Amino acid sequence: MSFVKRAVGRMAHRWWAYVREAAAVSPAATGGYRFRSLGEGACISFPQGAIFGEQWIEIGPHTLVGERVSITAGMGPGVDLGPDPIVRIGGGCSIGRGSHIVGHQSIDIGDDVFTGPYVYITDQNHVYDDPETPIGRQWPRNRPVSIGAGSWIGTGAIILPGTRIGRQSVVAGGAVVRGEFPDHSVIAGVPAKVVRRHSPGLGWHSPSAIARTPLSPPHPAGRPAPLS
Repeated sequence: MSFVKRAVGRMAHRWWAYVREAAAVSPAATGGYRFRSLGEGACISFPQGAIFGEQWIEIGPHTLVGERVSITAGMGPGVDLGPDPIVRIGGGCSIGRGSHIVGHQSIDIGDDVFTGPYVYITDQNHVYDDPETPIGRQWPRNRPVSIGAGSWIGTGAIILPGTRIGRQSVVAGGAVVRGEFPDHSVIAGVPAKVVRRHSPGLGWHSPSAIARTPLSPPHPAGRPAPLS
């Protein structure tokens, strides 16, 4: 490689690093003022994905949003969505590159939630009630989404409308999640279900372990307990 090519390469890398730093959205940057709330130390990395409806988006302190992440509130820019926030991302979160968070009614992501790349979270889905009308032309339905604090969402997971994930839970990569899941769950599959849980006294276990647990301790000396 020639000296000129190496020099140009170094300059290009330095220029790109400067652009990424300068174009990131933070509380002090011009773009940060458009958000309903953008906490201290929060950063939306450059290049950003589609971002609109900032007036209805809250992002907590020290949350890092990766490159090419889309965060939207509403169908498109310039729509009045009312007085309340639509998308709330807590503090200390990390949203993986290429993810989409698409809110229309309510998406609430707790503190310290981490996601892998290319996660899709939405509170709106198309309907197919009328078999004669194209599905894309039928009015969609909204249902709130909640992801508990301390949870991990694996790469490529899809969180559908109406989902409530408890705190300190794990969603496996590629899972398609809809429904309500308790705290301390491991959720996997298509459609997703609980494959492991944490319970006092049992620790982490499969859901069927509770059914296998004896209802009463064995009789001393290994003899069966008398019937009464």
